[in-house]
Amino acid sequence: MSDKTFFFYDLETSGLNAREDRIMQFAGQRTDMNLEPVGEPVNILVKMTRDALPSPSAIMVTKITPQDTLRDGMTEAEFVRYVTEEVFVSDTIVVGYNTVRFDDEFMRATLWRNFYDPYEWEWKEGRSRWDMLDVVRLTRALRPEGIKWPFTEDGRATNRLELITKLNGVEHKHAHDALSDVHATIAVAKLIKEKQPKLFGFLLKMRDKREVKKLVNLENKQPFVYVSGRYAQEYNKATVVFPLTSGRNGNVLVYDLRYNVEEVNQEKIFPIVKELCFNKCPAVAPVSVLDEGDGWAKVGLNPDDVRRNLEILLKHPDFAEKMRSEAEAKPEFPPAIEPEAALYDGFLNDADRIKVAAVRNAVENKLADFHPDFVDERLPELLLHYKGRNFPQSLSESENKQWEEYRRARLNRLAPKFLKELEELYKKDEYVGEELKLYFEDVLAEDY
Repeated sequence: MSDKTFFFYDLETSGLNAREDRIMQFAGQRTDMNLEPVGEPVNILVKMTRDALPSPSAIMVTKITPQDTLRDGMTEAEFVRYVTEEVFVSDTIVVGYNTVRFDDEFMRATLWRNFYDPYEWEWKEGRSRWDMLDVVRLTRALRPEGIKWPFTEDGRATNRLELITKLNGVEHKHAHDALSDVHATIAVAKLIKEKQPKLFGFLLKMRDKREVKKLVNLENKQPFVYVSGRYAQEYNKATVVFPLTSGRNGNVLVYDLRYNVEEVNQEKIFPIVKELCFNKCPAVAPVSVLDEGDGWAKVGLNPDDVRRNLEILLKHPDFAEKMRSEAEAKPEFPPAIEPEAALYDGFLNDADRIKVAAVRNAVENKLADFHPDFVDERLPELLLHYKGRNFPQSLSESENKQWEEYRRARLNRLAPKFLKELEELYKKDEYVGEELKLYFEDVLAEDY
């Protein structure tokens, strides 16, 4: 671990859907394993592409307008080259706050549509990833001592980053500014490492799915502690679960032993049964951690109830098979309507991988006459869009016509929702509303 570094990062995006929306700001800071800064922080704007409309609601939060990105930002192609060559270097542990389920998805989608491998930055050459949100959740649930924990005005527990930092005297001037959120995440990590070093070190090790599989597996089924955003806030998102059966992609379905399977509503069985994904850094711990102090009470359980519910569950082996079948029948992702959204429709073959590398390494004048014979049917259209977004001068006359037809069809699909949100935004912030109106007129005016 001595050669490893953390890279804490955060994104501000044009909306919440990684398939549809775009990265507008990328910020980060490298640290050593003691969480001390290494080098200067990174703070980049990424140009909005002319086939995208931002969510006015998102812009209201970030205050980053498309015009800001066009004036000061990198193109997507420049951005992904920079982060792959300068940021996600070997032996980097990529960390954030809810990054595994949000920011990482945007990174993956952005890499894909710019002809980079969408996964290698997470695992290759000693790289890995981690998420401080679930570390915070498990710390609050099991070892909260020494840290002040926030509640909402109506008394509900909350783990919002800006509230944790404020309550614990950590400077966090601009919530929802990516670089400010990065500094706040590092500060919270330091707080947990200082107050609960044993738990911090344990969860750092458990970011590795091989370590998780030692505790969570179907060969030696044992109950374990698990925190998830799907579980009740009143129990600090924590419960004791049992590995029930196999899920999709080698994952495991787990059952919440807070409940008696004979008494639950089978129509609302999820998230009592939920999928644990090994590659999403699940925050798990052995049940023995609850035996210290009032651990069982902290998660609103007692061992006798858990033991009884497990015994009842094991009397219904057909239940596990039913859950496995239902989980497999559910589509993992909605159907892709464009190649940019088809990231998870399959891996590239070796021949296409070589051609994809040639695309991203080609300069603009070479792209003009570059037409690889792809095997994967997603790639020819994706290449046209890649050229249109990043290198429009490389398009031939017929390609430019195809690009414009695609771009306008996409924007027309997004426009009704954009205009409805924009109408509401004007009531709250006329300046931002006017900026978005001008951007809309620039990219699609004559169609409306």
